[in-house]
Amino acid sequence: MSIARIPILFLLASTAMPASAQDADLLPPEDQDPWLEGIDDPPGNDPIIVTAAGLETPQSDIAFSTVTMEADQIAREPSGRLENILSGVAGFQLFRASDARSANPTSQGATLRGLGGNASSRALLILDGVPQSDPFGGWVSWPAFDATRLGAIRVTRGGGSGVYGPGALAGTIELESLSAENFQPAAAQIAFGSRDAQESRFGVMLPPAENSLLDISGHYARGDGFIPVIEGQRGPIDEGADYKQYGGTFRVAAPIGRTEFQFSGRYFHDERSRGFPGSENRTEGFDGSIRLVGRDDTQWEALAYVQTRDFRSSFAAIDAARTTATQVLDQFSVPATGFGGRFEIRPALGGDAAELRLGGDFRQTEGRTRERFFFVAGEPTRQREAGGTTRTAGIFADTTLRAAPALTLTGSARLDHWWIEDGRFRQSDIGVPLATTETYPDREGWRFTGRAGLAWRPTNPLTIRAAAYTGWRLPTLNELYRPFRVGDDVTAANAALAPESLSGIEAGIDYAPITVLRVSGTLFYNRLDDAIANVTLGQGPGVFPGAGFVPPGGLYRQRRNLNGIESAGIELDASLRFTAWNVRFSYAFTDAEVDASGPAAPLDGLRPAQVARHNASVTLAYGREFGPDASVTLRYLGGRFEDDLNQFRLDDAMVVGARVAYPIYGPLEIELRAENIFNARVEAGTGSDGIIERAMPQSFWAGLRFAFF
Repeated sequence: MSIARIPILFLLASTAMPASAQDADLLPPEDQDPWLEGIDDPPGNDPIIVTAAGLETPQSDIAFSTVTMEADQIAREPSGRLENILSGVAGFQLFRASDARSANPTSQGATLRGLGGNASSRALLILDGVPQSDPFGGWVSWPAFDATRLGAIRVTRGGGSGVYGPGALAGTIELESLSAENFQPAAAQIAFGSRDAQESRFGVMLPPAENSLLDISGHYARGDGFIPVIEGQRGPIDEGADYKQYGGTFRVAAPIGRTEFQFSGRYFHDERSRGFPGSENRTEGFDGSIRLVGRDDTQWEALAYVQTRDFRSSFAAIDAARTTATQVLDQFSVPATGFGGRFEIRPALGGDAAELRLGGDFRQTEGRTRERFFFVAGEPTRQREAGGTTRTAGIFADTTLRAAPALTLTGSARLDHWWIEDGRFRQSDIGVPLATTETYPDREGWRFTGRAGLAWRPTNPLTIRAAAYTGWRLPTLNELYRPFRVGDDVTAANAALAPESLSGIEAGIDYAPITVLRVSGTLFYNRLDDAIANVTLGQGPGVFPGAGFVPPGGLYRQRRNLNGIESAGIELDASLRFTAWNVRFSYAFTDAEVDASGPAAPLDGLRPAQVARHNASVTLAYGREFGPDASVTLRYLGGRFEDDLNQFRLDDAMVVGARVAYPIYGPLEIELRAENIFNARVEAGTGSDGIIERAMPQSFWAGLRFAFF
């Protein structure tokens, strides 16, 4: 903690003290109330101290593979973007390697441990307790987040974290906003980068009244973008994938009696193109939440939230010479809403030898896609609408027990009921009242999941841990009801998809011989049953069920439940702090394989699409308080396959980035950043036509940063 921050935190704490305690300290001993003697405050009259945070990190985390990033580590990412920051945790993966400046939003689901092969998230991402996946599609709108307003990121690899709801198949990613613990009165940043890129951010935190906290922030980014198609394959239509993204957050925390009240409202706007005419997309969203936190002997937390999203996207077909782009789809409106709540209580058990967590949660998503397609002479001739509603409601119990001074045991169980309802698909010629309408039967069911773990510390620096778990995920509305087209390839939806189920085991060690060094290793095996994948079933030209006409050379796919995906591997993490130096290392080897039969039998034994066997990250940083801060980051992404049939290989890549921040006057710093310094070609995707798309090339940034602590 910086010296400058101590008076501010002391002021917050002191203004929150009860008048009786302050007055008693000022009175001479003979005038003080004698019943106060020997105690600090009257029983039951202690004030709560507003933190703008949730409950404390649970004791059960000691038994699982967990990586934590603090604010200083978050700030060292050369791109400054959350999705790239998370790439510092080996095994984290977006469906494609591109970040949210050039990728299609629908390809940006988050996963871990090689359980990919689908654009929907298989890791549960939460911000201050609120799920962040898109209510319609399950992907993540990364431009909604300003990483500089995060106090910490905690990534727990492995499934079954049922205390936050279903969906944590591959792991749980917890984002925590700035709080009183990392109080930041004022911050601002402006930067200019390659290809006319600009970024600006601001944030203000202050106590508007006694023992309260207000946080207001905003962020903006734009750029002309790079050309995604690699040089040598470009044509006249290829252009920069320009983007414009902005948003803002309003948060307030204040006491209500013995309870802390927290409100958060967040808006974002995201516009991108894919680097050719007719490839524009736009997302707008708003999240609002209310959280109540009680921190007495019996701790509890209650959360209610609502999310709204409106997505729009255009698709175009490109001729072989890349001279013309012809619009084939106008997905002009995809409104979606998610809302829900969560409650947790931690009863007082008389000490820290045991912890019990009881609670439940509810989430409902509803949405529809509205599209125009089959363009003739530049005008759409057909239209369709598809969507529905899903709900989950569950209860959980989680307990952690220190069975012996060196042994901690943890276990949890969760019971969920799920519903898939109101599924519908309607298609018609534009201007013609007759339509093809399909309605799908409502479905519901029960799911029981759980996890168990232990942590044994035979000697002080060494912890040995083991865990087993199960988890599950409901198909998204996008997977159930919406067909889509990318280039000449068409993928049909499947309203009969079953939920995915995961089971897994792992064992690991944590070794910390000194406070500045920590080494961790984990061996794991996961099996994802009924894994949802885009399965190739045919090739155009031809008319296929649920997809319509597939042009010559195009592939026909349908979303299907595979028998499963098996993933085994090892994860290594290390961190070392030595005076002003800091080194962080993360490596994952993942051997993932598809288990398939029936129509998907050609996939049996193949690797899931876009899953690399090897990936690694290492950051070397130097920083002194009130002095310069410099870091260099190397990331390696192994080779992978674009498609489910493993026909189109994407090469591996090593990317180097750097950041330097140097104080020039008080809290004002000059900041220099470099992404992909040596302009490595990171292949993000390739189509059936052999055209290769790359991720962000070499980029340089210069700007000013102001941060008052």
